[in-house]
Amino acid sequence: MKQLLLYCRAGFEKECAAEIQAQAAKYDVFGFCKLTANSAYVIFEAYDADGLATFYTEYDFNQFIFIRQWCLLQADLLSFEPTDRIAAVLDAALTAELSGFGEVRVEYPDTNDGKTLSTLARKLTVPLRQALRKAGVLLAKENKRAPVLHLLLISGQQGYLGVSYAENNSPLENGILRLKFPNEAPSRSTLKLEEAFIQFIPKAQWETRLASGMRAVDLGACPGGWTYQLVRRSMMVTAIDNGPMAQSLMDTGQVKHLMIDGFKFEPQKQNVYWLVCDMIEQPKRVADRIADWIINKWCQESIFNLKLPMKKRYETVQEILESFEQRLQTAGIKYQLQVKHLYHDREEVTVHVRNLVMR
Repeated sequence: MKQLLLYCRAGFEKECAAEIQAQAAKYDVFGFCKLTANSAYVIFEAYDADGLATFYTEYDFNQFIFIRQWCLLQADLLSFEPTDRIAAVLDAALTAELSGFGEVRVEYPDTNDGKTLSTLARKLTVPLRQALRKAGVLLAKENKRAPVLHLLLISGQQGYLGVSYAENNSPLENGILRLKFPNEAPSRSTLKLEEAFIQFIPKAQWETRLASGMRAVDLGACPGGWTYQLVRRSMMVTAIDNGPMAQSLMDTGQVKHLMIDGFKFEPQKQNVYWLVCDMIEQPKRVADRIADWIINKWCQESIFNLKLPMKKRYETVQEILESFEQRLQTAGIKYQLQVKHLYHDREEVTVHVRNLVMR
């Protein structure tokens, strides 16, 4: 097959399509996208199957911004009999001569209609797994390092069958990291920073890069959703905002609140490790200010959000990131940059930048 199935946030199908076409083109892989507004998935059809296979193997999935999951389609849209949905899936898998898979994921689009399929997905998973194992498509035991078989339910009567590789996909069902909102947090925005830490910082490095006692600055902190994530990790936080902070955070003794414009504040000492920022501002202006912090070595790492316009969101992100990186390169900064449209983001993307030279 020469088609990719791509998951994304509903309403971001055009961004997903623009991204896959731009990245595939770097490998001289060209094609076209089939999409429906607010469907939460896109199909990319390449003109060259071999080129697509090479791109799929070599391109680093983690570099995608708007794409949550990707898999190589193994058949055209499947139609199910209401009394036996497994038969069509099994027939398609055997026709494609599939074998050696470590797990099967029965998934559904992240839409209101798609979520109604969650119960069906759960009920279908066990009997489908058993049938695929009996037929030799799945290994006898689950293996997280083996290829993954995906069944994306479009409705109770139709679905797509795809394949992904464990070393270059999202390990999450539906490509989504779901987190529980902590009741003591002052706002739901706290989940954005929690997800960003999980997404961008390897857990094995949390003890050194998210360590107790670190100093952090939160620009545009009010009421404290992001500050909460820093405080719960026992950091000492300077919260910058003209608005009020949650009293529960101030009572910890770990937060110093300065009523200053986030674009004007400058630290007096070079002892800040983390800078975080979720200000509702023009994205270019935010990126420029974060670049100031990195170039001046006022912080070691930063996570910040870029609020997006309603149109040309992918193009806007690319333009801002190009300018941002150009500034760091001109200043001679060695850095790591990661960008993701996280599950808990909405009309924004989250950026992580790390100065690789320790102060």
